[in-house]
Amino acid sequence: MDRKAAKELLHIDGWLARAGGVVARGKHAYLADDLLQEAGDSLMMKLGEAANRLSRLDVLAPDGVEWALAVANRNFIIHQYDQINRELTWLTLSVDLPAWQKSLTPLVDQARAALDADTG
Repeated sequence: MDRKAAKELLHIDGWLARAGGVVARGKHAYLADDLLQEAGDSLMMKLGEAANRLSRLDVLAPDGVEWALAVANRNFIIHQYDQINRELTWLTLSVDLPAWQKSLTPLVDQARAALDADTG
């Protein structure tokens, strides 16, 4: 696996874990806390940028993951920030991203092995 792709996948893995931390606080806390919402937005923007980079590196997304959807979500959050629907962002954080984490696990494992082999 390409070193750049491996690094992006490890970044994604970390951001998905952080998104899980946002979700662990619960929907009510998320909807009531502007800073928690901003944290979720930031994570989704980073995921979208990493997805764009992986797409350009020709890394195929596993079943259940769409790089283009993450990129579109990133662009929406950045450019239509005044139209963000918090119910939808909650669904992305609480439903879609955990599913992505599960689907991406084999690629993340390959990325770790590739980087370990590169440094070892």
